[in-house]
Amino acid sequence: MNQILVRHKWEPYLWLLPSLLLMGIFVVYPIGIVFKLSFSEISRSGMVGGFNGLSNYITAVTAPEFGSVMLNTLIWVVSVVGISTLLGFIVALVLNAEFRGRKIARSIVVFPWAATLVVQASMWKYIINIEYGALNNTLLNTGILSRAVNWRPSYIIDFAWECGIGIFVTVPFVTFCVLAGLQSIDLSYYEAATVDGAGFWKKLRHLTLPLVRPSLTVSTVLNIIYVFNSFPIIYTITRGAPAHKTDTLVTYLYMLAFSEQRKGPATALSVVGFVILCICAGAYMIITMRKEDAE
Repeated sequence: MNQILVRHKWEPYLWLLPSLLLMGIFVVYPIGIVFKLSFSEISRSGMVGGFNGLSNYITAVTAPEFGSVMLNTLIWVVSVVGISTLLGFIVALVLNAEFRGRKIARSIVVFPWAATLVVQASMWKYIINIEYGALNNTLLNTGILSRAVNWRPSYIIDFAWECGIGIFVTVPFVTFCVLAGLQSIDLSYYEAATVDGAGFWKKLRHLTLPLVRPSLTVSTVLNIIYVFNSFPIIYTITRGAPAHKTDTLVTYLYMLAFSEQRKGPATALSVVGFVILCICAGAYMIITMRKEDAE
C-alpha cells in the first residue's frame, strides 16, 4: 500500500524553529539589551540606572575626537575593503590559471588568513620597529640603508601601516571567495567566446565579472562587516594613540568603556556602529541585486 505523505503549511516553520530560537536568544536578545542600555544611565562602576533619553548619544557625538574617529573609520573600511577586493580578484585570476606549482601558490596565499590578527599585527609591529625591527636590519645588512629609518614618524603613517596590514590579511579571504566563483564557471562559455573572437578583456568584462558577481557580493558584504568591527590590528599597534588619532569606531568605544570607564557613551556608539553597518550592507546588497535584475 502506498503511503500518502501529508504536508502541513506549518511544517517548514517547525524545522526552522530551533534556528530561530537560537538566533533570538544569542543575537536578537543581546542586541535589544544593548539598545536598552544606550538609553540608560550607566555609572563608572557599571551600575545601570534609569532612562536618560538621548544623553549618551549626545555625549558621544559631541566629543572632540568623534569626527576624526569617524573619518578614520571611513578611510579604514573603504581602503581595506576596496583595495583588498581589487587585489584579491587579481590574485584569484592568477591562481585560477593553469601553471606549475599552483597548489603550492594557493597554500602560500592562505597563510596570512590562517594566522590570528593579533599575531599578524604583532609581527608587523616588530618588523617596522626602528631599533630592532627586521625591516631595518635587513636593509642595513644588505647595504641598501646606511642608518636605521623611523618607519613610524607620525600618527598618519602609523594609520597607513595599519590600513596596509588590514589589506594584507584580508586579500586571502577575497581571493578564495572569488576563486570559488571562478571555478564554478563552465569553461564552454570561454571556448564559445574565443571562437567568436573575444580577447582577454572582453571575456573579463562580459563573462567573468557578471558570473563571479555573486561571490564578490558575498565577500564584499562580509568584508564590510569584518573590517568595520576589526579590533586587534589597531589596538595591537597603536591603541588609538596619540589621543585617539588612530582610533576607529570599534577601538574608540572600547577605550571609552574600559579605559575611561564611560560605558554610557560607549554603548551608544556601539548602537551607532550597528545601524551604520546595517545601512551600508543593506544598501550594497540592494544596489547589487537591482543591477543583476536589470541585466
